[in-house]
Amino acid sequence: MVGKKKYTVWEIVKTYGIITIGLFINALAWTGFLIPAEIVGGGITGASALFFYATGFPVAITFLGINAILLVFAVKNLGFGFAVKTIYGIVVLSVFLGILQPLIVEPIVTERFMSAIIGGILGGASVGLVFTQGGSTGGTDIIAMIINKYRNISHGRLILYMDLLIISSSYLLFQSLEVMVYGFVTMAVASYSIDMLLMGHRRSVQLFIFSRYPDAIAGRINNEIGRGVTLLQGRGWYSKENTQVLVVVVRRYETSAVFRTIKEIDPKAFISVANVMGVYGQGFEPIR
Repeated sequence: MVGKKKYTVWEIVKTYGIITIGLFINALAWTGFLIPAEIVGGGITGASALFFYATGFPVAITFLGINAILLVFAVKNLGFGFAVKTIYGIVVLSVFLGILQPLIVEPIVTERFMSAIIGGILGGASVGLVFTQGGSTGGTDIIAMIINKYRNISHGRLILYMDLLIISSSYLLFQSLEVMVYGFVTMAVASYSIDMLLMGHRRSVQLFIFSRYPDAIAGRINNEIGRGVTLLQGRGWYSKENTQVLVVVVRRYETSAVFRTIKEIDPKAFISVANVMGVYGQGFEPIR
């Protein structure tokens, strides 16, 4: 049985550094754009903001308190293994919210609609950045995981329902459909930003390469780009000649390096490129 991967100190520092940057951006999105403009977004941060509008109680404390209660239930139902990065995310985000909210009393931009758009972009992108490192900001994620353990309901659908409920609740406080609309705009923009960042991070392509110099191309791709190559035996229908077809899967941003390598060796090579839904295994996403 293969043991678990051991991470180096640099990898751990890098992972938590990126998570910390993402959490700071998320806190800035709320304290600099959404909360001063009285816009209610989704998640536990949105619920905490709603409580702040009603009582003046700091968002950071409400956010930390709700998540602490959720974590107790989560550890009881899901075990402690999942919780390390989640606890880190909750605590650090609470600290950033507590520091920034007293410092920023006016929205960074005066136009409310722009606050909703920018806040949604920054909030969504920051959550996506945290997700790329296996982190979490807790909140509705925890609720969804607990419910999903006992009920066969999509994780994403559960979070969507909870966000809709939180944003819709703003009507009870503000008695304004406009506030609800701004909240839904923020939610939509944030969801799109998360998807774009995650897809950009994980997007891969599959290349079929037909060339007279398969060994040379395979060697360069393997040694210089660091990607594996599979050679398939083929036979041209028209020429009736046996040939080797190279199959390569790379991240989208690596395709230019592959094309440059192929062009240097065989400018007349025939290449087919296709997007793939997901790639799992060594060098790509872990099989979960």
